[in-house]
Amino acid sequence: MVLITFTWRYGGSQVFLYGSFNGWTDQLLMSLLEGSATVFQRIIDLPPGYHQYKFLIDGTWQVDQEQLCVQDEYGAINNLIFVKESDSTPSALLREDTQSKLVSGFVRSMHLEASSSLGLQLEPVMQLSANEIDVSRRRLFMLLSSSRADELIPNSGKVFALDSEVAVKQAFHIMYEQGLAVIPLWDERNAKMSGMLTASDFILILLKLHGSHSMLTNDELERHTVSAWKYRKFQLHAEVSGPMIPPNRRVLLQAGPDDSLKDVALLLLHNKISAVPLLHSPEDESCVQLLHTACLAGISQHICRHFRHSLEYLPLLKQPVGNLPLGTWAREVGGRASSRVLLTLYSRDLLSSALKLLIEGQVSSIPILDDDGALVNVYSRSDVTSLARGNVYARFRLDQMTMAQVLEVLDEASRDRCRTCTRFDSLYKIMELLSDPIVRRIVVIDPNSRQLEGIISLRDVFNLLLS
Repeated sequence: MVLITFTWRYGGSQVFLYGSFNGWTDQLLMSLLEGSATVFQRIIDLPPGYHQYKFLIDGTWQVDQEQLCVQDEYGAINNLIFVKESDSTPSALLREDTQSKLVSGFVRSMHLEASSSLGLQLEPVMQLSANEIDVSRRRLFMLLSSSRADELIPNSGKVFALDSEVAVKQAFHIMYEQGLAVIPLWDERNAKMSGMLTASDFILILLKLHGSHSMLTNDELERHTVSAWKYRKFQLHAEVSGPMIPPNRRVLLQAGPDDSLKDVALLLLHNKISAVPLLHSPEDESCVQLLHTACLAGISQHICRHFRHSLEYLPLLKQPVGNLPLGTWAREVGGRASSRVLLTLYSRDLLSSALKLLIEGQVSSIPILDDDGALVNVYSRSDVTSLARGNVYARFRLDQMTMAQVLEVLDEASRDRCRTCTRFDSLYKIMELLSDPIVRRIVVIDPNSRQLEGIISLRDVFNLLLS
């Protein structure tokens, strides 16, 4: 047996140590180091070999990001320690670079038992080769190529479409009440689907209201139809966003039930859209049928469901997101810097700034930070429909509402929409979170300080998987 000192350096009120060495069931209280307000320690006897452990900090599970981590088959992360027989001091915790040298070369093919009671098998997360990444991509490509779009249609549920002649104000109240960020438009005169109404349309309308009240008042919203709004949209896009925004699409992008999921995913990616209507055109050329609104979240859910119990078939999905070339990062994390700028706002910033940033930055979500840079919430394009509740958008100027006030206006579902992860979480876990249609971004944070590290979108994930 060897005396080992376990150390937690990041503060807390009550810190417990758990590990595979005691079956993950006994909590070991750690003591605050004399003279320190943040460092906790616990010395225990361990037999030689590999052991996994993690910390329970004030009721929240944490790992020490400065030590080597391992990942189980479900995506959970634990710290790893290797105890040698020659260790004779109580400070046998090895730094990540030292441990990597010890485990590389043979631990890849070795599974470590976490505990007999949990029945989990853990393995160190190793960097994949380019060939292994390509193999994972090919297998995913084969799955999506052999799966049809009609597999996205739920067994039961509702499909929504709006008459293109409905008033703009009524349309956005419907979108808010039904919790929709995008909805297909039906052209009754020509008996066909004519377009998609999105949260971005509402943002542009609000910016128009903010910029020129005399041209588009709240009363006029009741008289303007959605079709008339769509007709004016290209001009307004140019006014608000400048020439960098692509022209308005005149042809409705759509998919059929027999299209492959690969084709649907590529259609969404290449055209930079969030959803397409899934339409069935009967052979007798009768009225077209709206079956579903297809989006990347549904395709992500399909992948996760298919590979849930066979992740070894796709090693790419088991990789920590911090090891993969995806997402946008606030600063250099994991030894690499992001090529894109992470757009953020503070709670004190104005709603008008957020709406312009969503359009001009061509992003769907913006992290909102407090004055210390810690994450407060995320404001998304789809959240703008909450301003329809009680006609908030007509009662307040966009340059008078702070983001803190705007977040208070959100309904409960929207307030809880923010999902976070650490850079040690697996790509599979991120895809599971993103399988929820209302979750478009996962925010990467430091688990101790909640400082923003990065943001990962559905589009980022699928660009990685299908590139």
